[in-house]
Amino acid sequence: MKMTNAYDYIKESLRANLRNKLIEFRKQNSVTRIDKPSDIGRARKLGYKDKKGFIIVRVRIKRGGHKRPRPNKGRKVRNLTINKSLAMNYRWIAEMRAAKKYPSLEILNSYKVAKDGKSYWYEVILIDPKIKEIKNDPTINWICSNKNRKRAHRGLTSAAKKSRGLR
Repeated sequence: MKMTNAYDYIKESLRANLRNKLIEFRKQNSVTRIDKPSDIGRARKLGYKDKKGFIIVRVRIKRGGHKRPRPNKGRKVRNLTINKSLAMNYRWIAEMRAAKKYPSLEILNSYKVAKDGKSYWYEVILIDPKIKEIKNDPTINWICSNKNRKRAHRGLTSAAKKSRGLR
């Protein structure tokens, strides 16, 4: 693989240490706040800045389709279907779970970090719109307006737009 910049080296070292990282990821809670992004190059491309008000959260999602638990007592036939055809992709679900855990923060974007046989891990970039540094930054202060509240739940993030066929 041809290395062109420092971010490529960081990504390659992340891939090399992925087995050890996955062992750590499995021990953590399903929504975990972390200090720095695992893939700094990807996070920077999606708008992350290392300044006050930007928060990174790692979210674990179970793989294997969107299934309901099977009812164990008598029900109508239409209620016995356990496979849901959910129109949301895993990344959007991860963003919604992060937004639910941190209700005062806004979702900027997210990216996939790793996967194994049971789980996907996504890192979600959150922004605190009430912090002065965010309000004064002209490149990101658009997220402070009230029309951008609860973006993940209203389907306005990049993952949600892609899942809905708008991108």
